[in-house]
Formats: sequence, C-alpha cells, structure tokens
Amino acid sequence: MQLTSKTAAAAVLVALLPALAAGQGASGTGQTTRYWDCCKPSCGWAQKTNSGQQVVTCSRQDTPLQDNGATRSACDAGGSAYMCSAHSPWAVSESLSYGWAAVRIAGQTETTWCCACYELTFTSGPVAGKKMVVQASNTGGDLGQNHFDIAIPGGGVGLFNACTDQYGAPADGWGERYGGVSSRAACDAFPAALRDGCYWRFDWFAGADNPAVQFRQVACPAALVAKSGCARANDAIDETPTGPTAVPTWRP
Repeated sequence: MQLTSKTAAAAVLVALLPALAAGQGASGTGQTTRYWDCCKPSCGWAQKTNSGQQVVTCSRQDTPLQDNGATRSACDAGGSAYMCSAHSPWAVSESLSYGWAAVRIAGQTETTWCCACYELTFTSGPVAGKKMVVQASNTGGDLGQNHFDIAIPGGGVGLFNACTDQYGAPADGWGERYGGVSSRAACDAFPAALRDGCYWRFDWFAGADNPAVQFRQVACPAALVAKSGCARANDAIDETPTGPTAVPTWRP
C-alpha cells in the first residue's frame, strides 16, 4: 500500500514521539533543600533561556519590573532587582503543589534548565508520595547534581541575603541562615506577602527537611508560567489545573 504524504508524515511523527519525549529533559533521582534569599534569580536574565524570555523580578516594593531582565540583582552592589513574593509555593490539592526552585541538573546548563518545569515525587519524610511541580527560576552555585533548592519564604537565605534590605529581616534572614525558621508560629511575624508561602512549609509540606525525590521534566503548568512570565521555546504548556499530563504535548 502506498502511503499518502499526510499518512507518511504522521507515521514519521509517531516514530519520533519517543525521542521528542526523551528530549524534553532529564529524569532520575535527586535531592532537595530550601531557600529564600530575596535576590534576583539567575533565570531573570533573558540570555539564560532559548526563548529570550526571563523570570519576572520585582522592585523593593514587590512590584514587577518592566526592564526585560536588565536590572542588576539586589545581591550585587548597586542592584535593585529582587525575587517576587508571587514566586512562593502553593498547594493545588492535598497531594500536589506548585512552586519554583534553584536547580542543577547533571549534564545540563542554565540555558537548558532555566524556566523548564520538573515534577518532583517526594520519596522520603512526611511528604513521601506527594508531588510538586517546580519551575527552574534560579541556579545555585553551591548545589550538587540533580539538586532542587525549593524557594520557600523563611527557608533560609543561604549564601546571599537581600531580605534584610527588602523586608527588614534580621542580618542572617529569618531563623537560621541555612534552614530558616523552625516553626509555623514564626511565620506569623513575616511580611504579609510572604506569610502564606511560609505557612505552606509547615502545612502541605509537613515541615519536611530536605526530602529525596524522583524527578522528570514535564510540560510547564500554565499557572506557573502566568506568575513567572517565562516559558522556553517549543516547550509544552499544560493548561490543566491539576498537574502535568503523563506525556508532554508539543507546540509546533
């Protein structure tokens, strides 16, 4: 039987689907930590993505900057771009949350992971079995391979601290410099814009302390892209409100 041009094209596409899905990104086992340093995330620079887009950053007053990513980080001398409070995690359901993370993926670079999304399935601690979809908004210079440093208000400022400048936090941020606050009650005194994200850690996240994960790159949920303002060229956008589809769909 002779194939028509449309049938032949469809057959080629079907044959390529496994390769396309594999090309969507990395998967494997990984580790997590937590942070919130108020600094401009590294994926806030347009040249870090293959789409020319960047993660939205904010002013000291927590309003989005209309600067195409040009403003220097508040963690650099003379900089005035900060992490936006809108990039706090939130619960979609009892078993699924959305948020952002600084990442480092084995064999990849910022131009590969900036603004990509990863589904994390927690495999240890009180959140074992729960899932979280994070968009890569930052890169941690001190992170190991396949490492997701989840952005959680009150999670510890780590190496850098712009929270004192932006919100009047203590010199080492809220709580311990590495690890942050240790109780839900400590979140009560947080700036209103960050309070819910801090509560999330002790509510949905059950106070988990750096749980291990299985991860895979997935289509970015539209809700994350809407808040970050960033998507990668040719990456899928998942419009469903309850999480990424099992097989990524691709835009032409």
